[in-house]
Amino acid sequence: MSKSNSVTVLDTIVEEKQREVARLPQRAVSDAELKGALQARGDPRDFAAALRHPKSGSVALIAEVKKASPSAGVICPNFDPVRIAREYETAGASCLSVLTDEKFFQGSLEYLKQIRRAVKLPLLRKDFVIDERQILEAIEWGADAILLIVAILSDAQLQRFHRLATEAGLSVLVEVHDEIELDRALSVRAELIGVNNRNLKTFKVDLATTERLAGRLHDSTPATGNPPLLVAESGIHTRADVERVAGCGARAILVGESLMKHADIGAKARELLGG
Repeated sequence: MSKSNSVTVLDTIVEEKQREVARLPQRAVSDAELKGALQARGDPRDFAAALRHPKSGSVALIAEVKKASPSAGVICPNFDPVRIAREYETAGASCLSVLTDEKFFQGSLEYLKQIRRAVKLPLLRKDFVIDERQILEAIEWGADAILLIVAILSDAQLQRFHRLATEAGLSVLVEVHDEIELDRALSVRAELIGVNNRNLKTFKVDLATTERLAGRLHDSTPATGNPPLLVAESGIHTRADVERVAGCGARAILVGESLMKHADIGAKARELLGG
């Protein structure tokens, strides 16, 4: 049986990432090394706290700096990452997501460094993390948070990477697509859970995914415990979309394509925030 195109795309990305990781210098990454690198860099910015206390409105915006994607191709031909980051900050974004994958998203680690110098917002390194050396890279190039995609990690990897990053002082956005992945995210006590509304098997986007998993998340959280902060990802194009995901419990949104395609990204960001 042949795989669907979406799975093939994800497999292809991960296979390329494995080749990239194989070219990284061999070094063991310890809790102490990561913590030391973060302390040496200085300028701490709390990504999770910024989402819990939005700059504008009741829902925090993680605005994405993204030139291209496998599904959409080049999204922003006149791509200036620093200008875009500054526009997002002025518009009221709480955090920024910076694509660093080069082959499939035309991103760069260099963008992280450039953007960190230009804005004061916490930064997420948006990439396909499959090796602890990428966590150290994220710190060295300026990230305050990393993305862990449950679909591409084993339970052991998810637990190890999450522990290494959080104990070092990074925030971790754990991305899920379905109920099984949500349960795996909860098993590592993820503080930030991102629900990607894009089905990795069909590439179709459906905001009902956030609604469905938000209900499961609510039912899975003990009455005495603090629930993870829910971030809705993908498929958010209008203020009505924002209100829909907020209505089921999302306290933050991660938006890239609909912002990057807009002629005035600052105005679009303010629209999504209800300004």
